[in-house]
Amino acid sequence: MKYFKMSIFLLLTTFSIISCSKKETSQEDPIITHRDTTVNPNDDFFMYANGNWFKQNPIPASERSNGIFRTIGDTINAQIKQICEKSAKMTDAKKGSNEQKIGDFYAAGMDTVTIDKLGLSPLKEEINKIKAINDIPSVIASISHLHTIGANPAFSLYVGQDDKISDKYAVFLGQGGLTLGNRDYYFNTDNETVNIRNEYVKHLQAMAELSGYSKNEAEQKASVIMKMETEMAKNSRKLEALRDPIANYNKMSLETFSASTPNIDWKSVTSSMGLKNVDTLIIGQPEFYKALNQMIKSYSISDWKTYLEWQLLDTYAGYLSSDFEKQNFYFFSTVMSGVKEQKPRWKRIVEQTDGALGELIGQIYVKEYLPKGSKEKLLEIGNNVRDVYAERIKKLDWMSEETKKKALFKLSKIVMKVGYPDKWKDLSSININRKTYLENVKAVNVWTINDMISKFGKPVDRTEWGMYPQTYNAYYNPSNNEICVPGCNILVPGFEGRMPDDAILYSIIGGSTFGHELTHGFDDQGSQYDEKGNLNNWWTEEDLKKFKEKTKLIVEQFNEYEALPGKFVNGDATQGENIADLGGIVMGFEAFKKTVQYKNKEVISGLSPEKRFFLGYAYAWMVNIKTESLAQQLLTDVHSPAKYRINGPLQNMPEFYEAFGIKPGSKMRRPDDKRVVIW
Repeated sequence: MKYFKMSIFLLLTTFSIISCSKKETSQEDPIITHRDTTVNPNDDFFMYANGNWFKQNPIPASERSNGIFRTIGDTINAQIKQICEKSAKMTDAKKGSNEQKIGDFYAAGMDTVTIDKLGLSPLKEEINKIKAINDIPSVIASISHLHTIGANPAFSLYVGQDDKISDKYAVFLGQGGLTLGNRDYYFNTDNETVNIRNEYVKHLQAMAELSGYSKNEAEQKASVIMKMETEMAKNSRKLEALRDPIANYNKMSLETFSASTPNIDWKSVTSSMGLKNVDTLIIGQPEFYKALNQMIKSYSISDWKTYLEWQLLDTYAGYLSSDFEKQNFYFFSTVMSGVKEQKPRWKRIVEQTDGALGELIGQIYVKEYLPKGSKEKLLEIGNNVRDVYAERIKKLDWMSEETKKKALFKLSKIVMKVGYPDKWKDLSSININRKTYLENVKAVNVWTINDMISKFGKPVDRTEWGMYPQTYNAYYNPSNNEICVPGCNILVPGFEGRMPDDAILYSIIGGSTFGHELTHGFDDQGSQYDEKGNLNNWWTEEDLKKFKEKTKLIVEQFNEYEALPGKFVNGDATQGENIADLGGIVMGFEAFKKTVQYKNKEVISGLSPEKRFFLGYAYAWMVNIKTESLAQQLLTDVHSPAKYRINGPLQNMPEFYEAFGIKPGSKMRRPDDKRVVIW
């Protein structure tokens, strides 16, 4: 699914709302206990709201961050662990059943004795295929094959909805092939990034030696891989440039594209991957493919074999013996993210089992762990937020009536997929065994790729979900004009066994989830799609100009934030999420104003409704992150760091100023001429 958008996630277990004029709770109230009252909310609301929790809960050595995500993740993982262990004990489970697949996948992953005994052998057959490459056609054939088993060498290819014809699937080709992911890792000159590049070369050498190559051979291979990836990176677009859906939509016939890249037989690539009768492609970054076409011949067959063998090994290193797994962890988790220790084996395998077979686990999770009424409560909150969104649009002073009608129509057509899907995907063809862990991972990868490929030429299935009900995330998909909010978003830590008050519900669920995702339909990207999910300008020229002036202000605001010494938030790359955060908190507050709690000015734990709402929003992004991980986020993520997802939107809200006495000239209050007001 394209353009997944992250939201925050919450925890509750009952659904009867109790209201009164003043309410005190005998149970611990996280909204109160998390605060650090030594911090002035005028200076840093993020630390004021969450600082005491951070003091009491340092980041574990095995984690890149700590906060609400990890708290909720631990709850979900404990439940999934129960599902996995129960299934693993069912040694007589019927072959092909959900329990057999889940149990055998988990058991095979936990069997470190067998995994270590096998070493690299589960990949030997694939490695030998690469070693047999002897000409350019077999290089291309190997690249194509690796894409079918989960690796992504040289480029990215996927089947998805055509951005301009959303009721048809298209084949997309984009830049790719970079182990470090972001092109800037290969060129930035700050000390941290230079160190990562140096460590990456060492990592390449270490993995080659583990694979059986001599030290000299390993050094040569590392040099070749780094050189090839650097050239690919040189011809890749920056993160912010990838956000423009028009600039990254270049449709051309297979014949025309093949003529522009004569060294690559694209008809062979698509057909060998199972794509039949492809006559048109959508190319994201044509300049990347022009360079790749030259690289096919400018690098030797031996160089390509080295690169492809590495791409295969990198894809599956985490599922091999402990020596490979530990080296893989050291580079990607310790060097790049600052994580010093691996999580316990069971946690890693629980997460991997859920990632592989989440569709099957989700069916059990919904029945055994999702609180009854979750779907209905989420829909209630979501619809209330959509209603106030419509009211806000009608009152906008910068938008013409003509554009308002179209915006309201698009809003009314947004589909809300909430809780869990009405139908589950059929995973019956996946063969899972208890003997070889890597084979199971590969089998799931092959099924996933085949499932994607099989969509081409078929009608678009708009009922399909891109997440599991136990996934703490949410998204807006512009091609379907839909939002998806999995059921576990109903959870709010600290309120187990009791119902959070509406200030908490509407700040976390209403604001940072539903309001956030709905606003993605009207951010810098989503606003370019119409109610049917097609790239189609529905704005008047004057209104679009005004909208861009407003989004420019939010880019400028976030460019000011220095998250680390000398490292700033990328306002261009993060603007969609920043627009959604601002819209989300505004809509959440508007919906909250309609509740009994707000109207009756109920005081809970000594806090007014307004204060509880804004503290609840800060709870939604209560995340403390390691320095290395923060640096990585700034370079690779379209989401701003948690601190600015709280402070940034609130700096633009007069209601927040009033609630906490935020004075003119303070850090938490933007000057009127710079204050961002969009939706």
